[in-house]
Amino acid sequence: QVQVVESGGGLVQAGESLRLSCKTSGDISSIYIMGWYRQVPGKEREGVACFNTNDGMTYYADSVKGRFTVSIDDAKSTAFLKMDSLKPDDTSVYYCATNPLRCSWSRHEYQFWGQGTQVTVSS
Repeated sequence: QVQVVESGGGLVQAGESLRLSCKTSGDISSIYIMGWYRQVPGKEREGVACFNTNDGMTYYADSVKGRFTVSIDDAKSTAFLKMDSLKPDDTSVYYCATNPLRCSWSRHEYQFWGQGTQVTVSS
């Protein structure tokens, strides 16, 4: 079992930055993939970024490419999502999730999820 806890959300103005953290604990030896998703009410949860700890590869949704950066600490237990040049459209609840196989935009491949952290970007 893996516990996932996100933090770092908040209210910012357009153009500003935030860094989200995703702390994992428990049986983290099986975690190879750490992904970030976001969801607004009434819409599907969408993949934003993914980090493959096996090879260090990162993947980004087109909507955030060039503005968001995903990283992980040396212990491979905490992932980060640095969000720059934030836009009002980035307003959402951001979730971190893990899976043992591969980076994927299919949320069904992710096993363990955090409770989410709210990011609000004002114009």
